[in-house]
Amino acid sequence: MKSNPMKSNAREFDVIVIGAGVVGAVMACLLLRQGRGSSLRVALIADRFMQMPPPESDWDLRVFAVSRASERVLKLCGIWDALPASRVNPFERMRVWDAQDPAPTPSYVSFDCADIGEPNLGCIVDGHVLQWQALQRARALGAVPIEASLSSIMEGHDAMRVGLEDGRELRATLIVGADGTESKARQLLAIETAGHVYDQDALVTHVCTALPHADTAWQRFLPTGPLAFLPLSDGRCSIVWSTERTEAVRLRALDAKSFGAALTAASGEVLGDCTLTAPLAAFMLKLQYAVAYAKPRAVLLGDAAHVVHPLAGQGLNLGLLDCATLAQVLEDCGSPASFGDMKVLRRYERWRRSENFLAGAGLDALERLFSYSRGPVVAARKFGMGAVERSRAVKRRLARHALGLSGDLPAIIRG
Repeated sequence: MKSNPMKSNAREFDVIVIGAGVVGAVMACLLLRQGRGSSLRVALIADRFMQMPPPESDWDLRVFAVSRASERVLKLCGIWDALPASRVNPFERMRVWDAQDPAPTPSYVSFDCADIGEPNLGCIVDGHVLQWQALQRARALGAVPIEASLSSIMEGHDAMRVGLEDGRELRATLIVGADGTESKARQLLAIETAGHVYDQDALVTHVCTALPHADTAWQRFLPTGPLAFLPLSDGRCSIVWSTERTEAVRLRALDAKSFGAALTAASGEVLGDCTLTAPLAAFMLKLQYAVAYAKPRAVLLGDAAHVVHPLAGQGLNLGLLDCATLAQVLEDCGSPASFGDMKVLRRYERWRRSENFLAGAGLDALERLFSYSRGPVVAARKFGMGAVERSRAVKRRLARHALGLSGDLPAIIRG
């Protein structure tokens, strides 16, 4: 990030949000709904803006398990109620079990929404539809969409300057980097990352199962990685199968029938025979976190700031908590002229960095714990899961935490 004098012909904004995924669009919505009226100028930059999903299209391969906290954020933005009911499926129960616990009657850890006084444990939402509705709402609230690639971010005396590859230049009091795992904004801001790459790929697709999913999320921990079945509204399941990379390559080479048979076996036949109904895709897994979330007049959130293992489906939920927290911090600071003040941004960084680090470390430890397939660790793991299943108080705390209803929450989530 270099110092450079401002050019008078640069287009000016209060906030430039880089990235038009769900997190970036929601951040723009939260900024524009804070009661500052049309005076707040927010730009939303992306290399390319997505197109509206065709009405006849299948569920996106990317689905999100949306927590109660995230649902509240989306409702506040006016996004949640715009989602078609056919692409939102509440799930009421969750069952987790260890592959080392022998079939046909393994010891499940079961969670039920009735036990915590909630209508559900979350909702499975179509990723493409959610992104589209978030983007449409941001536009409706007044965000200025700018389709272009970044070429530079430079610090000036009283603002940041963003250079675009088409030659345009923009100025803003605050830059928000929300452009994903390989964030160009983070790179241009010279913010380093730490973490490690897992020797795993996640395989995703949709399947029909011989037995009904019963609005239940199912997760089996295998020595090679966790396998999750997420219930869709049309009776199918979306699967996320995290497995060792060499095994993922082998599985991807199978025909549909053979893959279905392998999936059925890996699931312990909990839902009977599995039949593929969608293409199979894969993505590499890693734990990654930015060493800093903030610099003067610049801040990171979502996957640009942190990437966690998908075994608990918390990636988007952590990102939306980032949005809610940053929105509150900026609202509390008063004037948009103070948005880039490092004292203001440090408050957001302290609030969210520790929470996200603990979440990532906890999921990493859980993945490592279940990778052991023999010895005293397995016995201790079985004992621990049994203890959790027998304690309603522990299960209640875990469920409320997964729903985003515990911890140090922004006011807009507390209600």
